[in-house]
Amino acid sequence: MLIVVSPAKSLDFESPLTTKKFSEPLMLDRAAELVSIMANKTPNEISSMMSISPALGELNFERFQDWSAPFTPHNARPALLAFSGDVYLGMDAPNTFSERDFTHAQKTLRILSGLYGVLRPLDLIQPYRLEMGSTLQTPAGKSLYDFWGEDITDIINADIDASPGSPVLVNLASNEYFNAINPRRVDARIVAPVFLDSKNGGDYKIVSFFAKRARGSMAGWIVQNRIKSTKALKQFDAMGYRFDPERSTTNRPTFIRENDN
Repeated sequence: MLIVVSPAKSLDFESPLTTKKFSEPLMLDRAAELVSIMANKTPNEISSMMSISPALGELNFERFQDWSAPFTPHNARPALLAFSGDVYLGMDAPNTFSERDFTHAQKTLRILSGLYGVLRPLDLIQPYRLEMGSTLQTPAGKSLYDFWGEDITDIINADIDASPGSPVLVNLASNEYFNAINPRRVDARIVAPVFLDSKNGGDYKIVSFFAKRARGSMAGWIVQNRIKSTKALKQFDAMGYRFDPERSTTNRPTFIRENDN
């Protein structure tokens, strides 16, 4: 069983590391190609391309200027401890993962990235922002989907083969990032959990903020409980969610929660 999640815009390169383990991204040379393109853009071009403020455009201009290999623990940080958005707050790896959990996550969890392609949790990264859905002209085409082509799918297939348990890909990523994978070529059953909230007894619906945290929480729960089958996913009950068989299908297990806050 292999899990995929999205990266985060929010980064943490300041807090103490909770593991000394690290690895090198598998496609660092491809990332360097993208950095060489982005480093030639002005802050205004970066702001326009990513629809971000001038201040964030300047920040990310500086990040691409400063990006340099080789990566070491002195100039980079493990991806799982560098991203700090809602998915990662839900996972809470810095506060809940043991050394054995980090080791198991390295086998079962993958982070899809516009810059790095596919990241293992302990892969070192330097600060960046480059969404997978960005329009970016490269020799391969006009988007990062063109740039990565089938490479991400190939790595995911190899990781599925090497991961423990049944051949299942648990999709806990956003559509923007999962679209970088060609589902027709995935050598596994694809399962995409759904998280629905009901406020004050109303209809159940996906609330993006809560769903992101729930996806991260489930990813961490799978790692820490060494879950190896889709049947066991039904046991997930963190954050007040519970499995709802009536709303579920075989490949879309659905979890609901009464949210009266």
